[in-house]
Amino acid sequence: MKKRVTGIGGLFFKTKDPKAAKDWYKKHLGFNTDDYGCTFWWKDKDGKDCSTQWSPFAENTKYYEPSKKDFMFNYRVENLHELLKTLKEEGVTIIGEVEEYEYGKFGWILDNDGNKIELWEPIDKAFM
Repeated sequence: MKKRVTGIGGLFFKTKDPKAAKDWYKKHLGFNTDDYGCTFWWKDKDGKDCSTQWSPFAENTKYYEPSKKDFMFNYRVENLHELLKTLKEEGVTIIGEVEEYEYGKFGWILDNDGNKIELWEPIDKAFM
């Protein structure tokens, strides 16, 4: 079976004040925050540079819809288009269309509890 999820790409959550959350995590936990949150760098088992994004969002964000939860997980994947095709065949709900950027491709699904999950086929070198 081909690989599906290869790691955690991001942890996203709602907060009343995203700037205050970034400042708190920077001061107390040493996060190297920027406008988007904090990027954690690590190497996979083959020594390839990889990243995981931590980002607080405004509590009124629509980005997690149709999920009603205050969080969304982003998972790193290989071959997003093929995976979405397979997931659709398995009866998984696909949300929207794939979006492509210089840092990777994104697709969205709903899990069995209705949580929106972001799938990311990353281009990590775009962040370096």
